[in-house]
Amino acid sequence: MTWSERDIPEQGGRVAIVTGANSGIGFETARALAAKGARVVLACRSEERGRDAEVRLRERVPDADVRFRPLDLGSLAGIEAFTKQFAAESPRLDLLVNNAGVMMPPLGRTADGFELQIGTNHLGHFALTGGLLALLCETTGARVVTVSSLMHFAGRIDFDDLQSERRYVAALAYGQSKVANLLFARELARRLEAAGHDVVSAAAHPGSTRTELQRHSGLMHGVVAVFSQQAPGGALPSLYAATAPGVRGGDYFGPQRAFGCMGPPGPARSSPYSKHREVAERLWRVSTQLTRVDYAL
Repeated sequence: MTWSERDIPEQGGRVAIVTGANSGIGFETARALAAKGARVVLACRSEERGRDAEVRLRERVPDADVRFRPLDLGSLAGIEAFTKQFAAESPRLDLLVNNAGVMMPPLGRTADGFELQIGTNHLGHFALTGGLLALLCETTGARVVTVSSLMHFAGRIDFDDLQSERRYVAALAYGQSKVANLLFARELARRLEAAGHDVVSAAAHPGSTRTELQRHSGLMHGVVAVFSQQAPGGALPSLYAATAPGVRGGDYFGPQRAFGCMGPPGPARSSPYSKHREVAERLWRVSTQLTRVDYAL
């Protein structure tokens, strides 16, 4: 299959939120959607970088309907404030792209005490999606796209030490957060279908893409510098999941060449663990308890 930005359907009248849209894959996802006519909210933690991204995006797409809104996925209070503000400003939400992520930093904690990677990459997006769910369900044909990683193959959910309080290995914690993204996307798809909603929950991964995400890992930065694609190519699987006809709940997309590292988007392989229904249900229960966000399906 060959699919590029040219194949994105017109997005006029649609409203999208892209987290982490100030750089890399998130910026390119927002740019491509805006170029096709969508109104795009750039949901970013840093106001300086978010405002700069808004300016740069308008330079690339002069008639773009884009706006920066502050969102710190490491703060449950901040997430709640964002969702309330957005609901007050917009009567619809067609597309939520859960893109923002932290990769292999030194051990850190979110404002709520969660390990930084599971807290930002999974729990933050779990809370954000839950807070926007009513609006998504009220919008015909809405989609949620959650961005995972090839690193999910190394991921396991350590329910006995989810927050790395006993032991922290940055790569393992990252893998845990990325398999959590896939487990969440698929469990959300099952729950939406069971409740009779037409919202599609899908997932994507960018393969091996040069972005700022690797800045905490010298090894990953070195590997990606040699064997990777640029950010516009890495955004294509997310854009495919977000806009291509025929995408179904639970689908997962990624690059089709070089063992899933590069190339045009298409169906992606995922680990047996990422399809484990009991693990997904347990993670959902734990995530609900930790975030205090109860999905009203």
